[in-house]
Amino acid sequence: MARLRYIRLSPHRPAVVDGNVEWRPVINQIEHPRIPVLVWENAGPWREANLWAMQRVMEREVHPDTVRANMNSLLMYARWLEETDTSWWDFPVKKADRCLVRFRGFVIKMRDADTIAPSTASQRMRDVINFYRWLQASSFLKSSWPLWQERTINIRFVSSVGFERTMSVQTTDLHIPNRKSIGEKLEDGLLPVSADDRDQIISFVHSNGSWELYLLLTLGFYTGMRIGTLCDLKIDTIRNATPEPLNPNMYRIAVGPGARPSVKTKFGVTGSPWITAEHRDLLLRYIVSPRRQVRVKKATADSKNLVFLTKNGNPYVSGDSERSSAINVEVYTMRRKAAAQRLKVFQGFYFHRSRATFATQLTSILLPIAGVAPTLGVVMEAMLHKDEMTTLKYIKFVQRSPMKEAMANEFTKAFMGAIEAKDQTDEG
Repeated sequence: MARLRYIRLSPHRPAVVDGNVEWRPVINQIEHPRIPVLVWENAGPWREANLWAMQRVMEREVHPDTVRANMNSLLMYARWLEETDTSWWDFPVKKADRCLVRFRGFVIKMRDADTIAPSTASQRMRDVINFYRWLQASSFLKSSWPLWQERTINIRFVSSVGFERTMSVQTTDLHIPNRKSIGEKLEDGLLPVSADDRDQIISFVHSNGSWELYLLLTLGFYTGMRIGTLCDLKIDTIRNATPEPLNPNMYRIAVGPGARPSVKTKFGVTGSPWITAEHRDLLLRYIVSPRRQVRVKKATADSKNLVFLTKNGNPYVSGDSERSSAINVEVYTMRRKAAAQRLKVFQGFYFHRSRATFATQLTSILLPIAGVAPTLGVVMEAMLHKDEMTTLKYIKFVQRSPMKEAMANEFTKAFMGAIEAKDQTDEG
């Protein structure tokens, strides 16, 4: 299937010197260490998509992270094109047979099946449409009829000084509305798993997964750190952990751009999340283990100080990304193994839910003891939230949980009572 590869983009220009062509670095251009390129299943590049990405980076239209996100959308589109044996320039007269219309239907099915989030579905389609806009503007694609119907939507809003304004937004009939599912969601649209499910997940990974996935998932469930932060932990980060003064079984590790050594965090927040003494000791043993040393030998000099390395000696997360394809593949493998054993706790589980689970359980412990204000401060510090609104979602979620549980119990009693009454009537 199609895949993304990452290259180091160093802009050069041709120069003729003594009758020979030489490629010289462009003086005013920045070197980009991680630019995505799309490769088809046959190992050939998708030249138009790669040119779109390179042009946007070179002309500094958008941040490289945005380009990487856009190319992830095109990756999904490219894989669909391969699976359906469709050409990206396939626009017949019949609208229903056009590649973009068919792909839109595929994305909607993925959204309705909860395979991707509504926001992801909207983003995927939007990125693909923007790519086709560029194809038309660059004369790479010409059609005798419109590829879609343009629409203009007027959005009214009130400015900061109280004046009403109207903003016109251009959209198309291929747009997929971001219709969020009803119900409570925490940060990033997450939902926690129960303590019992957490323990089953950790136990299953311990028996069936890699040692690295077991350690990372355990840390995710018991520290709440994001995958990008966990995969960027340094050896000295663990060795320099400081004991919590009031609890000898807890340590604090320094993360963020202000830590030494620095550890990546979302939004560049610097903080000191907790880690248990047991987990710290487990990591210290892993750091010097023969298993890790084999990986260190394959690693580059810049990566040898990372706690976690893939079997090929590479970082689990590269650049400024918050995603790890290696971890995603392992979690997917665990879901398949669990399904084969009819273990349901892995249904709909992905790594980031470990973060929501930690925050929810920490809030549940603190709220009855300390109240809202102290709990807000502690959870915000532990989760490295940049604002209080994100932390408040967890507090409201926990506060409403007993009410939901009581309602569920009462409903069950009433429902079972109705069934028993019906059975007695039938017998009579």
